[in-house]
Amino acid sequence: MAKSVFTARVCLALLFNVLVSIGFSARAGNLLSNPGFESAPASQTFPGWHKFGANVYNITDNPAAAHSGMNYFKVYQAFNGAQNTSGVYQDYISGPGATYSADGWAYTAAGDTLADPNVAWIEVTFRDAGGNILALYRSTVITTNLVANGGFPRGQWNDLPLTNQYDINSMQVTNTVAQLVAPAGTIFLRYQIILSGGPGSANGSVYFDDLNLIRTSATPYGDMNIVWSDEFNGTSLDPHTWTYDIGGGGWGNNELEDYTSRTNNSFVTNGLLHIVARQETRGANNYTSARIKSEGLFSFTYGRVEWRAQMPYGVGLWPALWMLGTNIETSGIGWPNCGEIDVLENKGTNITQVQSSIHYGSDGTTTYNFTDGQSTTNGFHTYTFDWTPDAMLFYVDGHLFETQTSPWGNANGTSPFPFNQPFFLLMNLAIGGNYVGNPAQADINAGTVFPAEALVDYIRVYNTTQPFRLAILQTSSNIILSWPSNIVCHLQAQTNPPAAGIGSNWFSVGTTTNHAQIIPITGSAFFRLVTP
Repeated sequence: MAKSVFTARVCLALLFNVLVSIGFSARAGNLLSNPGFESAPASQTFPGWHKFGANVYNITDNPAAAHSGMNYFKVYQAFNGAQNTSGVYQDYISGPGATYSADGWAYTAAGDTLADPNVAWIEVTFRDAGGNILALYRSTVITTNLVANGGFPRGQWNDLPLTNQYDINSMQVTNTVAQLVAPAGTIFLRYQIILSGGPGSANGSVYFDDLNLIRTSATPYGDMNIVWSDEFNGTSLDPHTWTYDIGGGGWGNNELEDYTSRTNNSFVTNGLLHIVARQETRGANNYTSARIKSEGLFSFTYGRVEWRAQMPYGVGLWPALWMLGTNIETSGIGWPNCGEIDVLENKGTNITQVQSSIHYGSDGTTTYNFTDGQSTTNGFHTYTFDWTPDAMLFYVDGHLFETQTSPWGNANGTSPFPFNQPFFLLMNLAIGGNYVGNPAQADINAGTVFPAEALVDYIRVYNTTQPFRLAILQTSSNIILSWPSNIVCHLQAQTNPPAAGIGSNWFSVGTTTNHAQIIPITGSAFFRLVTP
């Protein structure tokens, strides 16, 4: 399975005439889901969007009025006699230093002019884990005066690029920019359409269509880089990272499988980890599967965890990507006081539901469950979890669908808050059990094709680091290349000029440290860093 590759390239030419340049892979396409409002029934629903305010509508099956396609978005004020706002927004994963461009198309009908003091605009805000605004960018603000004086012609679609940077305290424009830059502390961004209605309940609506949010930086999260990963590129699981839970007995959930460490139930090939459920008798169980964990081998506290995986379909299937506190055994505290974070679990017959959960508390009742409508069996999806001392955020394919900002305090008022300690990783595919409604084995056998597989492309842990780039130092007659030591990456080289920064003749330099000593040669040599 192909991995995302981000590269930095250094050209060392003719002894110490050193030219430094950066070359990267292709930039991201539009990050917005449903940017043209085409994925919607003839109702006030907006797949991919969160709506707010009284009067937000998806106008369908009207290609003559849409900028493109069949649909567009219409918004107007609440007519409630008070200052009010209406609109839609999406939250998308980001990181400090990431850069973007953004725009969208807007329209006011000739017979439905935006009336004073109503105003409308598109904005992007960069936010921390608690949702606090760190930076604000807006398009031109559509006003009655702008429409009347021809700055925003009525009866035609107008492109609104987001080029105005605002001071978040004074709310005044401070700069005109070519790209939007995520400041330090950024965890996610919000792309938003807003119509602000005045208390006079004036008329006037605005249409929006074909919205765009494009990442222009090479790395997806700016200075948040991979500090640990397993890409499953070998021929077996790494025993220095992974071990297994073994056996049956229901695992506290009335599950029906017997977990094994056999290659029948888990193996690595072609860049993928396969977790395989089989219909076979083993001991008292009629199914086998695998539950893989990093307990005692790898754990961490805080950061961004990213799984790319494909879930199976079938009656009774219960795949999960999750985490447990390392003190579950060592302190005698047990579950659930150790804390449990379910980044993803899924009922095998509900292909459009993603669920994430947080568990803690001495009786296990302190549980938060979150769901979002996303397909989990139609190809690979990316499931991401942000974990900070004050917040937890859950994403599917980069789209934020749940945030928890420390509402729990101390579990039951007595147990220590469990989410400020190291956690280890788990991946499993259960069969049957409470979560999937305890289906009968006859129903499982009739509704599931065995063997059934959950596929994992990679697991990556990110944290904010120094910028991902090479540094050059001349010492005596040699040149030293160095890079941040905590980023998962490796050095590559080639002696022929690379074509646009990529090519088939790159080879790995035989060094595992975070610096390399280069002896200059007559001619040219090119070097780059590659991260998974």
